[in-house]
Amino acid sequence: MAFSSVSASRGGSGGRLTAHIVGHEVALVADRVHEARARRVGLRITGAASWLDAGRPCDATQPLDIGALQGITQYEPGDLTLTARAGTSLAEIQRVTLAERQWLTLDAHGSPNGTLGATVSTASSGPLASAYGTPRDHVLGCEFVSGTGDVVRAGGRVVKNVAGFDLVRLVTGAWGALGALTEITVRLRALPEVDSTLAVEVAGNSSAQVAAAAWSWFRQSDYSPLAAELVSPALAARLSLPPSCLMVRLGGNSPLVRAGQDAAASLGVTMPVDCSTWNALSSAEPDGAITVRASTLPSRMHDLWPRAVALAEGCGGYAHATIARGVVRCVIPAPSDDETLRHFRSALTQLAADFTVVGERMPASLWSILSRPRSTDALGAGIRRAFDPDGILNTGILGVA
Repeated sequence: MAFSSVSASRGGSGGRLTAHIVGHEVALVADRVHEARARRVGLRITGAASWLDAGRPCDATQPLDIGALQGITQYEPGDLTLTARAGTSLAEIQRVTLAERQWLTLDAHGSPNGTLGATVSTASSGPLASAYGTPRDHVLGCEFVSGTGDVVRAGGRVVKNVAGFDLVRLVTGAWGALGALTEITVRLRALPEVDSTLAVEVAGNSSAQVAAAAWSWFRQSDYSPLAAELVSPALAARLSLPPSCLMVRLGGNSPLVRAGQDAAASLGVTMPVDCSTWNALSSAEPDGAITVRASTLPSRMHDLWPRAVALAEGCGGYAHATIARGVVRCVIPAPSDDETLRHFRSALTQLAADFTVVGERMPASLWSILSRPRSTDALGAGIRRAFDPDGILNTGILGVA
């Protein structure tokens, strides 16, 4: 599939960036879907193709490659909005917005070369979700090609856009099962005047006590950090941090950041850490790793954290937790033997019995552990039929026919 280039120009007092989109590019994607639908052939949507092992096993075999749909098509610094093609990397968006002292606060785990389309379609987020929210809070509008081959536009390019049926939130996190994203409009944020990170060595005789202390501090503190992430001992060692560590990211003007540093010092001994450590955390997982997310009420983090750490580190991996959201992410290297896999299966089964566990990347044999409620299956299947009646897009990836 051949795509034409995007011609871009920059000018005006606001630093506005605009680009002309050649309409036949998206039409080619729509034609590919029409052809596949006529032949009853399943399509696997791909972009950078670095996360194809994520999600439930996908039954589709033929690729629908949108990776060449790259480039920022409109950037309005004065409105803090940006529109880009789905195949545009997060690194490219960061490069362009940095010049205007703005940023897209989607810090999805993995390489910054990951695409905007993959981040939005999987609703992936990282530690900054504590302050800025998840992708559903960032996406203002989008364009996608549905399973019927229709090109659909939802939302808009302005923050105050109002629409009736919220298709934007519907396709965000749908893993491409409703349509292939081709263009996305996001809201940006101004870069903080000061961006500082501390590692706080939290006092406690156990991981449960550490988690309880971290949550209590977060809930009672007058200062809200940009991010507050617990790291397990194994991950702390990788990042050269104290073993019972809470990474705290502080942003704002100098007096506000100093107040945040004083607040963090009430939790334990603090040490300054380079902000690049957040990038190191995001890219720490090895190739082929198993990754799962377990969640609970933030107030119950002291129950979940020790069990998640035991699961991850018992299999040679690590864990980290966004305490404000009650989410723990467990990363386990690909099991090298059947015994390790059996141990992980047993531990995951026990964890899923008491907490909400969502898989990111797992061997096909393990997905049966994470059952889906019947009501969710019925609702998901109905929505899927509305947008993809023949079930040709990313079939099976959500566990919904």
